[in-house]
Amino acid sequence: MLTFTIRRLVLAIPTLLFIALVIFLLLDMAPGDPMADQPLTIPPEVREEMRRALGLDQPVYVRFGLWLYQFFVVEPLVVIDHLFGTAYSAGQARVISWQFKSPVMDIIVQRLPQTLWVVGSAYMLGVLIAIPIGIVSAVRQYSVFDQIGTFISMVGFSVPTFFTGVLLIVIFSVNLGWFPSIYDTQLRVTDWSSFGQQVRQMALPVFVLALFNAAQISRYMRASMLDNMTQDYVRTARAKGMDERTVVLRHVLRNSMIPVVTVIALGVPSVFGGAIITEQVFKVNGLGALLITAINANDLPMVQTLTFIFAVLIVLFNLVADVLYGILDPRIRYD
Repeated sequence: MLTFTIRRLVLAIPTLLFIALVIFLLLDMAPGDPMADQPLTIPPEVREEMRRALGLDQPVYVRFGLWLYQFFVVEPLVVIDHLFGTAYSAGQARVISWQFKSPVMDIIVQRLPQTLWVVGSAYMLGVLIAIPIGIVSAVRQYSVFDQIGTFISMVGFSVPTFFTGVLLIVIFSVNLGWFPSIYDTQLRVTDWSSFGQQVRQMALPVFVLALFNAAQISRYMRASMLDNMTQDYVRTARAKGMDERTVVLRHVLRNSMIPVVTVIALGVPSVFGGAIITEQVFKVNGLGALLITAINANDLPMVQTLTFIFAVLIVLFNLVADVLYGILDPRIRYD
């Protein structure tokens, strides 16, 4: 397993470099100019000087190499500075957002807690709900619980999140007034009162996203459980006299989790990307909203960095899913 993990990590390096090159070139060739929103009264020589200050006068390969160096070297050094109070990154050039005129990573770090609070909590809640529902639905196939669970899952997976979000706002915010419709990013949890306000404003977006995630994962869980419950090893376990609870939880569940792990692991990057549409509906000032804002403002450094971060997370959690395969099923050996 260790050899496989190291081999995959080494293979991930050229994969990420290729992805970075594609992202950089596609966005670099996209129409638009950072000077487009500047006043027309600015003289041409001043515009050219501004372009030089942004590094846009450099060749593509120079800008690409500098961007990679800043992403993999400078920004980790900045993190070390914050953690240990060192000065390794002093004087190092950083990726600057054209829109905010600040380092891109600083802005991302500021927005990250909002995404983790809302989208991260929703994903964890969705997983914790989906797995038990999938197990019970498979064990009690075609029961009333299974029929209700199937109906709710189909609705949750089929209805788009922006419709569900608006519907909940109309019912619980406008008509009943139970929950706020707009997420207050300035709220800080300092006591039980502010914690209660935080929970109230998180309730609607977390429910919308948790319903969507749970609907998908519970269907995978149910299908995987039903497939494994007909296998020969399950009949052998029952023939040995094991009770149904032990057969289901000890034998069937462990093997059934193998395909579900892929769905869960590959869904984790969406936590950091944020549910873009849901964040727009509830005005959550997270990474998803930041990406939309950067696209509208033609802020290429911000879009490039966010997109590449999502790509890094996808490659990383692909590796995590493969490693978990070997942990869940001892028959799988990579070495």
